[in-house]
Amino acid sequence: MKNHINREKESFDAIVVGAGHAGSEAAVALARLGWETAVFTLDKAAVGLMPCNPSIGGPGKGHLVHEIHALGGVMGRIVDAAAIQMRVLNTGKGPAVQSLRAQADRAGYRRLMYQLLQQQERLTLIEEEVADILMENGRVAGVVTGKGREIKARVLVLTTGTYLAARIHQGEQQKVSGPYGLPTAEALGERLRRLGLKVVRFKTGTPPRVLRRSLDYAKMEEYPGDPIPLGFTEYGKSGKIWEKQEMCWLTYTNEETHRIIKANMHRAALYSGAITGPGPRYCPSIEAKLVLFPDKSRHQVFVEPEGRSSEEMYLAGLSTSLPVDVQEQFVHTIAGLENAVITQYGYAIEYDCLDPLQLQSSLQSKIIPGLFAAGQINGTTGYEEAAAQGLMAGINAARYLQGEEPIVLKRSEAYIGVLIDDLVTKGTGEPYRMLTSRAEYRLLLREGTADRRLTELGFKIGLIDEERYRAYKQKVAAIEAEKKRLSRVFVSPNPESDRLLQAIGTNPLSASTSLSDLLRRPELTYESLAPFDPERPVLPPEVVREVRNDLLYAGYISKQERQVQAQKRMEEKRIPADFDYTAVTGLSREATEKLLRIRPVSVGQAARIPGVTPADIERLLLYMEMKHRLETGGGKGQTQNET
Repeated sequence: MKNHINREKESFDAIVVGAGHAGSEAAVALARLGWETAVFTLDKAAVGLMPCNPSIGGPGKGHLVHEIHALGGVMGRIVDAAAIQMRVLNTGKGPAVQSLRAQADRAGYRRLMYQLLQQQERLTLIEEEVADILMENGRVAGVVTGKGREIKARVLVLTTGTYLAARIHQGEQQKVSGPYGLPTAEALGERLRRLGLKVVRFKTGTPPRVLRRSLDYAKMEEYPGDPIPLGFTEYGKSGKIWEKQEMCWLTYTNEETHRIIKANMHRAALYSGAITGPGPRYCPSIEAKLVLFPDKSRHQVFVEPEGRSSEEMYLAGLSTSLPVDVQEQFVHTIAGLENAVITQYGYAIEYDCLDPLQLQSSLQSKIIPGLFAAGQINGTTGYEEAAAQGLMAGINAARYLQGEEPIVLKRSEAYIGVLIDDLVTKGTGEPYRMLTSRAEYRLLLREGTADRRLTELGFKIGLIDEERYRAYKQKVAAIEAEKKRLSRVFVSPNPESDRLLQAIGTNPLSASTSLSDLLRRPELTYESLAPFDPERPVLPPEVVREVRNDLLYAGYISKQERQVQAQKRMEEKRIPADFDYTAVTGLSREATEKLLRIRPVSVGQAARIPGVTPADIERLLLYMEMKHRLETGGGKGQTQNET
């Protein structure tokens, strides 16, 4: 096993700054792809740390974890091993928005990730601050540590999370600190500014933790895991990897809670002026909820264990920047928490991050070759968003070292593609969170199709091994074989079939019908058709689920695939990096400014830039066509207006 301190080696192929969810994925990907990699952390306790809720997944986020695993990343494997509860959310809705969520053992997750980094070949974990970036001929050449050591490398991946010039806020109290009292990186943010990068200030937060045995669970609602839990990976599919699932609980704030918070709103750092950066819109603090939703008489509070052996419970929904004395007051007004012992008070944390519009779709800087960025430094919030970016930054940093073209996932291929395209095309004025509503093709991108969309690519890149690739091919073959078999098995109308179908809750048949057509009826399931299919094979649940979803939504899937093809034509219209947008007659001033700033690589990307209208795109296409004709010898003498 490697020592986490290595002070002897002064040169690596790649350096990753930060060992959270983004940094761990980036470092492991680089090392597995054959590059000597150093990953720097301010404190080994920060490796794989979950400073907020120790949970992974949920709508949009669970999709990202499945995709990370399908490409060969590590988050899904680690959380499956550390999970203490598994639950599929949105089961009352369609499969496009159904998503797996895992409550994890915080200490267990961190321990497993730390072990993985220590044991990974070609990866060295170094516990030291990175204070400066070495440059040679305008390119990354390495780093300088806080102790003055120069470490050379041709590529640098920044994954600083919330540690860059971090400040903790609890009401009037402020202190220089990272999450959990860990050290901050003070010098690096200023160095990024001197390099010409735009640095902005964002805010996030966390709620109080309470002593498990001090709660009255009889006053709260049980929130159990699924009876037959599934996982994010093959390792978790059997549901046998957990000793037992831990119970989570649900309670609510009330009018007295809200009265106390409102009376002290002027003391909340979020509203007193102490915090200048915007916070996450889709995960607001409890004081922000009262401002945003003044008519709501109560808000949900999920009471969730920090781990199997932990004595702490996490109060999801009560993130706050209020002072500790106010936290003591309002927590004790909530049913089940009247006698709660607060073991850690909630806080807001403000930190530096980069404007992601400065990045290419590969997550490499537009102005500094060899510099990549991933995770919360790019303005996102959430472990899953960070890990997804970290994996892609690691893959593309490796390809940069190899002199190969980067891997850029399309919006129609993955939520990861949606995430990165949103960041580098639209930017973000607040911490960005992945939502299923952000994806235009979410029926194609449902969780169960992640391996069919991305495992071939993961294998081609070199992050999926032969054994796992064979298992994937067998699964795909099983899905296709079963769909074909169901199309060949017919049910004829007769009194017995009519009786069975009516008992299931669907109309009787008017003509002989295949089982595949019957499965397109939303009220029928694969299991309910067993009486008509006595010779069906025994198949894994994930195969059955995807067979049914493929058949049930075939029409919608076909429609989305046609939309993808139409969009593909726009993406194939490439725009040269030095394209002169000022020469395009009729472009609005806003469109010209944004196109010059973002430098889209295709007309499709240009059309997604906020402020660029369909009329602007028409003029751009017209100009590009005219320019192409002139360059190829056609349309000589035509002006743009004549065209």
